[in-house]
Amino acid sequence: MRTRSAPYLFLTPALVLFAAFLAAPIVYAGYLSLRRVKVSGLGLGAGARSEVWAGLSNYSRSLTDPEFVPSVLRVGAYGLIVVPGMLGLALVMALLLDAGRTRVGTFTRTAIFLPYAVPAVIASLLWGFLYLPRVSPIVDVLSGVGITAPDALSSSWVLYAVANIAIWGGTGFNMIVLYTALRAIPTELFEAARIDGASDVQIALRIKIPVIGPSLIMTFLFSLIATLQVFAEPMTLRPLSNTISTTWTPLMKVYRDAFVRNDVYSAAATSVVIAAATFVISYGFLKLVGSRAFSQEN
Repeated sequence: MRTRSAPYLFLTPALVLFAAFLAAPIVYAGYLSLRRVKVSGLGLGAGARSEVWAGLSNYSRSLTDPEFVPSVLRVGAYGLIVVPGMLGLALVMALLLDAGRTRVGTFTRTAIFLPYAVPAVIASLLWGFLYLPRVSPIVDVLSGVGITAPDALSSSWVLYAVANIAIWGGTGFNMIVLYTALRAIPTELFEAARIDGASDVQIALRIKIPVIGPSLIMTFLFSLIATLQVFAEPMTLRPLSNTISTTWTPLMKVYRDAFVRNDVYSAAATSVVIAAATFVISYGFLKLVGSRAFSQEN
């Protein structure tokens, strides 16, 4: 009996924390999204404000908000830059390290991974001051050689500026995941391929990348979820530029509704919509490519 109950005892702390800090807030957000405040009279006296059932009206207001769709499209464009750029760089770096072309492998891996250890707010502040023309050493260096640097925080470049921060911070984590998967491939496969006359590029394209397909899918999924939830970078850069609005991303709209307009009900509805969209996109992606990519695991 003790043997059977032991796993559940070990799982209990994790389950309690999961229920208290993840499941319960999600349920409460769903509850708030179906409520609204009813104001009686001037709303000044005791009992003048009461919480009543709202049905789906908060969802209707959220989806029909003229600022919601542009924020979604902006995040979509941001994802088209970040996800391919970050995973492409991570894959190339992992392949180069695995090929043994550098003698400082440990130092190189640490240097590439180090930006991931920098909190997003700190990284955004760092890059924000590098973007500012008056204080940026990059602008001074380019000016010294006769090159006029573009204003990275202008309306034409701010999307790329925010995406650059995400790529700089996330490439190292994805590189470590892919490099670890590459190191798990039996070396006999590479030796057999070299005997058959395969070059390093052919080995990478025909052996390494197909074998680490599950790891590529996992990193892609994590990057996709992080893209849909982008918040810290544009929120931190916003005081440095007037091109980033309070609704630049859907999560920034949630923050504005909840803490600026004090409309937690609309914010909860938007949060539920974002969570549902994230689940649908992630699940749909796994259903689309999962059966083919993970077939080798069966």
